[in-house]
Amino acid sequence: MVTGIDLEFPFTGRWLVQNSPANRTPSHGTTLFATSYSIDFVPVDDSGRTAPFTARSLLSREPAARFPGFARPVLSPIEGTVVAILDEQADHPAYRGVPSIWFALTQSRRIARGWRALAGNHILIDSGRTVIALCHLRQGSVTVRPGQRVRTGDSVGRCGNSGNSTEPHLHIQAIDNRDIERARAVPLTFQGSLPRNGEIVTA
Repeated sequence: MVTGIDLEFPFTGRWLVQNSPANRTPSHGTTLFATSYSIDFVPVDDSGRTAPFTARSLLSREPAARFPGFARPVLSPIEGTVVAILDEQADHPAYRGVPSIWFALTQSRRIARGWRALAGNHILIDSGRTVIALCHLRQGSVTVRPGQRVRTGDSVGRCGNSGNSTEPHLHIQAIDNRDIERARAVPLTFQGSLPRNGEIVTA
């Protein structure tokens, strides 16, 4: 049984921590699909903010490209072998304000369609002792293929807004095997520690 895995941050720049297992487990409020110790990173600008919240944000969906982290490079957080990718799901608009309520109400549909629908475009990297999932990538941005060996820090894709995502961000989880339906969640840390909700990580 894998007791935990320490990773490098899979990005550069400034990213806001959300849904951290340092604050609670299961971090996303469910153990479904081995997400107990998963964590989200939201790209922010130099002032530590995501896209400005305006009247349009309150009432309407917003283009994903309006957000500062859309298409920001995603890096491999560990050395390993790519065992699966998905790169074909379209990036949908961002949902904040009133539209986020509608998005929440449609959550059950995505859950019924399985983990791939929730993860959106993603990469699975097998380190030899655990599998790392990088999720919600931009459509068409994945630059690796199954069977390819990657090193820590290699560029593997770009941040997007595919799957179960209300604005461009990166969801990361560690599991004990690539079969997500039967896998167990593995605790993760980054450079020896685990950031908490609201922290801004600079890498």
